[in-house]
Amino acid sequence: MIDFEFWHLWVILAILLFIIEIFTPAFLMACFAIGALLAGVASLFGFGLNIQIIAFSIGTLISFFGVRPLILKYGHRKEGIIKTNVEGLIGKIGKVATTIDNSVDEGRITVEGDNWRAISNTDEVINIGERVEILKVDSTILTVKRI
Repeated sequence: MIDFEFWHLWVILAILLFIIEIFTPAFLMACFAIGALLAGVASLFGFGLNIQIIAFSIGTLISFFGVRPLILKYGHRKEGIIKTNVEGLIGKIGKVATTIDNSVDEGRITVEGDNWRAISNTDEVINIGERVEILKVDSTILTVKRI
């Protein structure tokens, strides 16, 4: 028969919580898992249930308020996120298809094969065939600047 001790329960709980953390990206279950490991260590050294619960609480709180903010700040990649849809247009280069003149409210550009309504960021007239860079997207209107 297997010699089963109480600290095994804490370690099994910690493993289960770490497995659950794989499916939840908030580093919340991992905080509880760290607390369970600390309680398991307390149990391994023969401390009673009250001390184990205190160790669990302290381990969870330290990891939640000490480790979790660092993981969320440095562990999640923020740069290099691929922009999609209209956000992906910002910074792209287009070609003026219809003269851009803000005073008469006209102008269109072609970007990657799509034709978009465009306005100039400086109210200057940009002629057909000139290249422009997209600065901003507002609904279906692109704000551009001449290159």
